[in-house]
Amino acid sequence: MQNTTEFIKDHKLEIALSFAAGLFIIFLVSFFIGLDEILSVLDHTNLTIMLFTLVLELVMILMWAVRWKFILDILDKAPKFKQIILMLFSSIFGNNVTPGAAGGEPLRAYLLDKFEGIPFETGFASTTADRVFEFFPFVLVSILTIYLIFTLDAGFWLSLIIIILIIMVIIIFGLMIYVGYKKEVATRLVISIAKRIYPFAKKLTSKETSFSSIHDKLIGYIESFTTGFQGVLKDRKMFVVGILISFLMWGIDSLRFYLTFVAVGYHPPILPVVIIYTVAFVVSIIPNIPGSLGIREAVMIALFLPVGVSPDIVLAVSLLDRVVSYVIPTSIGALATFYYGKIYKEKKTSSKAQA
Repeated sequence: MQNTTEFIKDHKLEIALSFAAGLFIIFLVSFFIGLDEILSVLDHTNLTIMLFTLVLELVMILMWAVRWKFILDILDKAPKFKQIILMLFSSIFGNNVTPGAAGGEPLRAYLLDKFEGIPFETGFASTTADRVFEFFPFVLVSILTIYLIFTLDAGFWLSLIIIILIIMVIIIFGLMIYVGYKKEVATRLVISIAKRIYPFAKKLTSKETSFSSIHDKLIGYIESFTTGFQGVLKDRKMFVVGILISFLMWGIDSLRFYLTFVAVGYHPPILPVVIIYTVAFVVSIIPNIPGSLGIREAVMIALFLPVGVSPDIVLAVSLLDRVVSYVIPTSIGALATFYYGKIYKEKKTSSKAQA
């Protein structure tokens, strides 16, 4: 299993180029809006309010950790809360540096397997179920988003792209739930993918492994995964608690973003801010650029214009928000990831010395 630090080493050029592309888009948008105007908005930032938004971000992450701990306690025995927090920050790092935010959930499952003895498939079931709980507030806001888009003059093509993205995310979440509940569907899907990948994977390794042995292992993984996934979503107490925490997290996240506008001395209407910010989450599924750098900013500017918020304010707010919700958590996550990497190397060195 390739962990995130190994992924970064193997794909450092692609990641660097994708970050550069995102930063270039932000610079380009800033250049056309006017750097002086953006700097003027940033110059009036209330740092006390921004510090409070950081506190809200950390509270939201703590709530996320609590939700994941509840899920792990149903599937297995959850690690100590300190380890839950560290693994979650590591997951945030994995999501924020990999295109399409695809690296965080497998990384959490990997860390549980290597450091807590929880099987990878059980850990992955916990992270998948954890993400599924975010589906419920997202569906509600998606309905409001589609309504808002039709009431705003956002332009035909932009409206169409956003609606397609929303539908795509709903389909992806829906498939996750369906596959998690239908073991036979999950089995057919995974085995079908494995059959296609096997001939190519075989060429990349000198180790002789028959497809029948891989098939048997996959069946075991799927059995553990679907059993764990269903166990979480069928637990009524967990279901209610998970949805409640998810709505609270969404509310805190939206409040944090709104207060970033207040920090620069602007008070836009609350509902459009909440909905447009949720659309920004949808944009984050776009691959190739970690964190959708630049793309998210361009979409928010386009959607805030009909609401009457000028581009310089939107971009200034977005940059401040990036520091609180992206730069700081990613930096903490990087430290957590390399901490685990160091421990893993020490364990490997120690086991080789004993052998």
